Amino acid sequence: MAITAPRGTQDFLPEQTADWQILEQKIRQICSLYGFGEIRTPLFESTELFLRGIGETTDVVTKEMYTFNDRGGRSMTLRPENTASVVRAYLEHKLYGDPKVHKFYYMGPMFRHDRPQAGRYRQFNQFGVEEIGSKDPAVDAEIIAMAFQLFRELGLNDLVLHLNSVGCPKCRPIYRQKLLDFFADKKDQLCDDCKARLEKNPLRVLDCKEEGCKQAAVGVPELTDNLCDDCKEHFAKVQEYLTKIGIPFELDPRLVRGLDYYTNTAFEIMYAPLGAQSTVCGGGRYDGLIEEVGGPATPGIGFAIGMERLLLTLKEQGLLPPVEKKRPVFIVALGDAAKTEAFSLQQQLRAKGMYAEIDTMGRSMKGQMKSANRLEADYTVIIGEEELAAGQAQVRDMATKEQVSVPIDGIVAYMETHKKG
Repeated sequence: MAITAPRGTQDFLPEQTADWQILEQKIRQICSLYGFGEIRTPLFESTELFLRGIGETTDVVTKEMYTFNDRGGRSMTLRPENTASVVRAYLEHKLYGDPKVHKFYYMGPMFRHDRPQAGRYRQFNQFGVEEIGSKDPAVDAEIIAMAFQLFRELGLNDLVLHLNSVGCPKCRPIYRQKLLDFFADKKDQLCDDCKARLEKNPLRVLDCKEEGCKQAAVGVPELTDNLCDDCKEHFAKVQEYLTKIGIPFELDPRLVRGLDYYTNTAFEIMYAPLGAQSTVCGGGRYDGLIEEVGGPATPGIGFAIGMERLLLTLKEQGLLPPVEKKRPVFIVALGDAAKTEAFSLQQQLRAKGMYAEIDTMGRSMKGQMKSANRLEADYTVIIGEEELAAGQAQVRDMATKEQVSVPIDGIVAYMETHKKG
């Protein structure tokens, strides 16, 4: 049997990674405008980090994590998301000792054992940001604005922000009891997962996609009607900031997100042309997470974007710009001595920042010229025995077909003044 890539994973060939690089460049540009610096964390962490950070009742923890014991018998997990890892790094490096707002962004692979589908894989890539250290609602609005600016500069304009507040440890226990009371005589309508969630985290029932659970939740008390005064004020201020900068939003009282660490602001950004699978970004505030994993009480907020889905969206909408193809100087060499000279010249050109190629397949002059055409070379340099003896190479402009004789030791200088890119 031929060995193939594991189900839910994929290879990205050079033609595809060129699109990735365009997206990554735009992401880095936007992050720099907002003062975010890149953080890179390990691909696997102690399983306990995700149990405490994400929440034991979440689908990610109960169904989707890739967990294994290492050679020392320690339980490790391939990271299913990166917020918990960033928080761990924040604590491990004692960044809380520096009293400022810390702004991080990351790009890289995550791992979830989920059913593969369009734009969703078991190894998938996320771009995300984390802003740690401030509870100011302006920070909530800032990172939402950051996501909107990225999408708009990529050409995605038909965007809708779904916004909710999921409260805080002060008001959520009261709402939790209201949920328990509401679902007390509806348990039989709930799926098995939600029956278990109801005891541990009833808020998660509102996130269930099963039709029976949706029906059971009809008429459920809305969380935003049960917020404490501080949460109401925070949520109102977030909306004020967003309105001021012209970001449209819809209040969505059922939006609780899929992870347990969210507090206050929760949001998703939808791109309408995608239809049912329209979510392109999700995030929210997690003021209790750092304390949950063993650090001092520290506010934080972030979002994550699935990069495969975003690239698929850009491609389907015809929004990926054409990749600018670099055109080489192709050095045609005839004979061993000429090839040695060509190899040296190739490296001299590259040292000056120019793309250069020679033939390594033993082709004839005709075959080498065909290779130059396939690579869309803008110049060819022809070196044969006669050229070597005279110390002169023939340089051909492939666009105009004009050919001139140039001293071999002057080729680099000639290309520096004539090569277009």
